[in-house]
Formats: sequence, structure tokens, C-alpha cells
Amino acid sequence: MTPEDKLDQLNQRLKAACVGVAVEASGSRLRLRATLPPKPGSTKPFPHQQRISLGYHKNPAGLALAEKEARKVGALLDCKQFSWEPYLPAVAPQRGTVREWIEKFTLWRSQNNPVKPVSWKTDYEQPFKRLPPDAILTTDLLNKTISQTKPNTRTRRRYCLAYQQLASFADTTIDTAPIIGSYSAKKVNPRDIPNEATILKFSKIEHPGWRWIYGVIAAYGLRPHEAFFLDFEDFPIATVLRGKSGSRFVWPLWPEWANLWELDKIHLPDCAPGQEHSAYGARVGHFFHRSQIPFHAYDLRHAWAGRAVEFGLDVSLAAKQMGHSLKIHTETYQMWIDRAVHQRVFDQLSHNRREKLLK
Repeated sequence: MTPEDKLDQLNQRLKAACVGVAVEASGSRLRLRATLPPKPGSTKPFPHQQRISLGYHKNPAGLALAEKEARKVGALLDCKQFSWEPYLPAVAPQRGTVREWIEKFTLWRSQNNPVKPVSWKTDYEQPFKRLPPDAILTTDLLNKTISQTKPNTRTRRRYCLAYQQLASFADTTIDTAPIIGSYSAKKVNPRDIPNEATILKFSKIEHPGWRWIYGVIAAYGLRPHEAFFLDFEDFPIATVLRGKSGSRFVWPLWPEWANLWELDKIHLPDCAPGQEHSAYGARVGHFFHRSQIPFHAYDLRHAWAGRAVEFGLDVSLAAKQMGHSLKIHTETYQMWIDRAVHQRVFDQLSHNRREKLLK
């Protein structure tokens, strides 16, 4: 059983015993969370949710001590005898600069819950770069920086999530829920995606390199940058060698397109190699714009997902071939999936009815 599982069980015991205190992890240490009276010197007049740092490690011994302390605090609160005095040294804010805390958080995250370099750069490094490195890390500083992003955007959501984790690690209180906004990944409407006839019409590209790029994205549903990192040793199966989600195998839909466009004969456009995936994706986007193709390269990827549903490919297999989670796949392509499921049920009912009529 992992420390996280033991922590969940601990909190379930506290909840069952009606102890109004929870234990939570902050990095490798433990702390209490409860609705507590204002600290001495606070400007807030009423009890509100606060945390008490314990300093115990997130291990079996630390969890046992934390549970004992939680029950003690809960009893004191019930008796209205709770005092901040024993805890003030532990909850005194730790002074540290933004640079110091980011360095500590980066090291801790790499050792405990590492993320892929591309995701780290986008989801953490970029938001962290907006913070003044020599300033003291405070709630006000984080909120001020978040407020400089556009509301209800992916950027606002990314900054909120990154700063929430950094603040939690630094034992600094921040609540991003009221400001994170309503951004969510856009669901794809089949009506907005080019059909097979349109895809074939615009595949007649004069430049052989860009014609090949267009073809592999359309036939295999790739992210645009992945088209530059393919292997066809087991043609028509494509092996993505590098990309946002690492290596994987992909099958063409339609299978005939792989042969029609001779995609096993890799022919990349003559352009300088990029250091980042976004650079390759940008080149593809610029080509589509210059060529006045009336849809985006990513629409070819979405069209592959739609064909996968229509071909009856299992949703989990389609998600794996596209290199993203089942959750993202179903959320993004829900309209296609719903329609296909209903259509298959209707077809089966119609088939059964015909058989009965013929008997």
C-alpha cells in the first residue's frame, strides 16, 4: 500500500469519527487542514480554513503522529479550547525567494512525480518564468501574476494549476478556484471537419515534401510535428519515433491512402530542423496558410478520429494510436462516438426486425 493510500485511509477514519480535521501532504511532509480561529494578528474576524504544518515525514510513523495530532486538534476545537500558541513556530511562513522555491520544487517533482520535458516546459517552466526570481514567494505575488493572464483561457488555467502546486509545496496558502475560469478542451463537431472528398481534393500538392507531410497526417491522424519523426519498417504500420506522447504504432485510415500516396517513401520538405516540437508544428501551419488550404492540419487528425469511430475501432485502441488518454479522447470526440453507438444499435435492431419479417 502506498503512502497516498494510507493517507486516504487515515482521513476516512477521521471523517468516520466526525473529527473536523484532515491530514494532507505538502511535498514530503504532512500538515493539518481545518476551519480554525484567526491567528494572532490576523485581520480576519471569523474562523476560516487554515493549515498547521507538522514537520512529520510522509511515512508510516509520520502518518501515525499526524493522525494523533489531528484528533487532538479536533477535540480542542469541539471544546472551543484551541489555541494557536503551540503551533505558531511551525506555521510561521518560511522566507524564501521565488528562485529558491522553484529550484526545490523542480528537484522534488523530478524525483517523485516526473513529467515529460515537453509538458514540463509548457505547464510549469513557462508560468514560473513570469515570476520575479529574486522576490519573496507570497500569495499576493502569485495572485497578481495570475491576474495578468486572460480569463477563461488555457493560459489562465495552466498558471493557476502550476502556482497552486508551487504554493502547496512552499506551504503558502493560495486558492485559485475562484479565478481559474471556465476553460476546457474544445469538443470537436464532425460538421467542422473535412470529409474524405475534401481531404483528397487538397492532397494534390505540387511540392513532394509537403504533399507527403499532408498525406501522413491525413492517413495516420498524427500531430503535425510527429510527421517529421516516422519509421515505416512495418508498412503500412507507422511507428512514431518521437513526439508529445512518445513512441507508438499507428494504422492508416483509410488503409488505401497509405499506398495511394506512397507514404512508405519518406520525403520530408527541405527545412532546417527545429529544436522543439512546436517549431515543426508551426512550419506545417504556415504551409497550410500559404497554400490556402481551408482547414487546419489538426483537422486532418480529427478526421482520422472520426473515421476510427465509423470503422468501429475500439475507443481505447483509437485513443492509444492517437497518443492521448481515453478520457481526453472521449471528451474531444463525444459527438462522433455517441452517433456511432446509436447508429450501431439502430442497425442491429433493423437487422433483427428484417430477420423476423422473413421468417
